[in-house]
Amino acid sequence: MPKVLIIDDSSVMRKMIQRNIQQSGLIVDSFVEAGDGKEALAKIAADSSIDLILCDWNMPNMTGIEFVKALRGSGNQTPIVMCTTEGSDAKVVEATGSGANGYITKPFTPDQLKTKLGAFLQIK
Repeated sequence: MPKVLIIDDSSVMRKMIQRNIQQSGLIVDSFVEAGDGKEALAKIAADSSIDLILCDWNMPNMTGIEFVKALRGSGNQTPIVMCTTEGSDAKVVEATGSGANGYITKPFTPDQLKTKLGAFLQIK
């Protein structure tokens, strides 16, 4: 069963994303949370069974883009979807150019998550 890592410096946002995924009809077995990119890299190193990563853009210690570059630099190809309040074309190009597999603009609904994440997760 799929395991999703949610990376966001806001614990409230992490819980909202988790709840939206659960309401979307996507099949997810469990969630792992991290407050920034450095914590996320440590959790990935300790758990190789993560199937999808949802990553905030703006975080302290290590931004989302820095995280994507570090993870891809390590050879890890786990799908990454950036979650951001900034949906400009330049940001999308930067994210995908760094190795992200997609993006979704905050705030989003369970249906929008289902559409964006359906390529990576099964739907009930």
